[in-house]
Amino acid sequence: MESVMRRLPQVLAVSGTLLFVATSFSAAAPLNSMNEVGKALLACWNPPANSKGSSVTLIFSLKRDGTLIGPPRPTNISVAGDEQAKKHFLDEAVAALQHCTPLQFSPSIAQGIGGQVFAIQFASPKKDSLTPTN
Repeated sequence: MESVMRRLPQVLAVSGTLLFVATSFSAAAPLNSMNEVGKALLACWNPPANSKGSSVTLIFSLKRDGTLIGPPRPTNISVAGDEQAKKHFLDEAVAALQHCTPLQFSPSIAQGIGGQVFAIQFASPKKDSLTPTN
């Protein structure tokens, strides 16, 4: 009984690690369509405060393993405010894209995705959802 008690912390640590690994793998199901890829990327987006009606379109390419090929580049920036506000909004959009990758693709998507150029628009709502309308 004493040897079991001494080994209990090791057994619990291994069990916890296996549970974590199993949970991580099941939570990240492979993406099967470009629509799912877009939704996965936008799920990482949290618009900066006070950026109502702003947007930025980024172009980027992905490798078959779901990582970015180089940094994303802006093609259209529509942000109210000064240059600092525009830079902050752009930086947040780039960070969201980088944070979301690598993505996990199904074999059919992975086969054709490598090196393709994609565009995605990160936007803020045009008005606060908490602001009452008249």
